[in-house]
Amino acid sequence: MLDNILYKIKKFLPISLFRMFQPVYHYILSFFAVLIYRFPSNKITVVGVTGTKGKTSTVEIISAILEEAGLKTALMGTLRFKIGNETEKNNYKMTMPGRFFIQRFLRRAVNAGCNYVILEVTSQGIAQYRHKFINFDALIFTNLSPEHIEYHGSYEKYLEVKLKAARALEKSKKKRKIIISNTDDKEGYKFLNIDVTEKYPYSIRDAEPFIIKKDGLEITIDDVKIEPKLSGQFNLYNIVAAIKFVKTQGVNVNIIKYALEKFSGIRGRLEKIEEGQDFTVIVDYAHTPDSLEKVYEVFQSSKKICVLGNTGGGRDKWKRKEMAKIAKRHCTQIILTNEDPYDENPLEIVGEMKKEIGDSNCQIIIDRREAIKKALELATTGDAVLITGKGTDPYIMGPNNTKVPWDDATVVREEIKKIQNANLKV
Repeated sequence: MLDNILYKIKKFLPISLFRMFQPVYHYILSFFAVLIYRFPSNKITVVGVTGTKGKTSTVEIISAILEEAGLKTALMGTLRFKIGNETEKNNYKMTMPGRFFIQRFLRRAVNAGCNYVILEVTSQGIAQYRHKFINFDALIFTNLSPEHIEYHGSYEKYLEVKLKAARALEKSKKKRKIIISNTDDKEGYKFLNIDVTEKYPYSIRDAEPFIIKKDGLEITIDDVKIEPKLSGQFNLYNIVAAIKFVKTQGVNVNIIKYALEKFSGIRGRLEKIEEGQDFTVIVDYAHTPDSLEKVYEVFQSSKKICVLGNTGGGRDKWKRKEMAKIAKRHCTQIILTNEDPYDENPLEIVGEMKKEIGDSNCQIIIDRREAIKKALELATTGDAVLITGKGTDPYIMGPNNTKVPWDDATVVREEIKKIQNANLKV
């Protein structure tokens, strides 16, 4: 109610005046939200996960391990909202929805008797004070690479906003405060430079000896061999981060092993689509140059047919050429297609990328379904079809915030079945 009133007031203010008072506006929303829902974060263990990549996977892995240990969890992230056994898909195109939503979610988690709530903490959410009045018990920093630069103004400002999450932990009223940071990342030690009771760096070396396979991992924790089904170096980092946290909560390594080996994966995150085809099909959210490269590296021994999106209209335009260069380096066939053009012309966006790639083995098919269909038709035994950029995003966003319902994995399954049925009729 109150947020709707404030939103209506905002619409009548001149843009320059609103921008001047924007921090106050966001702060007021957060303050009234926490008052209405009676400071719920004080009554539950709150774990935040921040960084450019790996937030969703780390949140999900932590939740799975804690549940295996007999604890009740809630989680809020890009993929879904979960409280105990109840789960709801996140259709907001927003990892951290409004402050009233967040505080209500925390209150529901408390009322449901959850022991932990695990939250993805984004830079845009922090910039809009959506983390305010949440008393964190722990924060995990995964990594940092250029992202949302046009929104924040520079990489340095993006980093500074992320560091505000660590300062929020520092100011938390909780007695035991834990910071866990990836010190293989160049910014990792900056997140450890805060005044909290417990600081834990982590590194990929914490899992040595390890093996990264196309269909999984072999890692070693406390001399115990663990074989998660997740693959890729990025998932190895996510797993190590999750293990580092749950060990601070007293979870036994044998429980960790059982949970990780049972954990089957995360929708839209290196998601393998199996419909009886004799080639690999992967759907992944990869929307930064670094994440795209890491997905391709998992399948470096395979011939790759890559469906590459336009990286989103009106934002981070610098990424287009970089992602095009990566695709050119790794992929045998490249199909450029629509993703989330917003108010930009999608043909112009992918046109920029095609200039970087050239005409060799690259084509533009703007209709995303047709692009996926073409990639599947080109695939032969042992190939890898890699469809990136959307993951579980529920919509393709067009002009004036129009939304076309979408799900890459569903479309892939539908198109594979069509091809299989057509082959049966021949």
